[in-house]
Amino acid sequence: MATYELLAASHNTLDVGAAFLGGLLIVGALVWAIHFGMKVRDQELPRPLPEEQPHLPAGGAVHEMREMREPDEMPVASEEKERLMPYQLHHSGTRTGKDQSRLRWLPGRSGSFGGGGIGHV
Repeated sequence: MATYELLAASHNTLDVGAAFLGGLLIVGALVWAIHFGMKVRDQELPRPLPEEQPHLPAGGAVHEMREMREPDEMPVASEEKERLMPYQLHHSGTRTGKDQSRLRWLPGRSGSFGGGGIGHV
């Protein structure tokens, strides 16, 4: 009977010792990670001073400008001409539109433009 008690006591001692060593390993890894992070931070460039931060322009914040654009006509390649090259094309929507009113939702129509919803009754 005494042999089983001695084995049980030694088994518990091994469990406690293994848990303690595992805890020491985790604490050591955390201490190393903090030390490594501090070394990396010391090698970084210094943070900018408040005077070096970006400031608003003298005229204030820049605001968004909305305008309706018109598409340009696509040049047509004919049988006699050579095919169009990319440098012969320009960006579409480069002209300001004559009608600057935006399309709006109308009561009795769908919620989105052609979305198929029931709309406002």
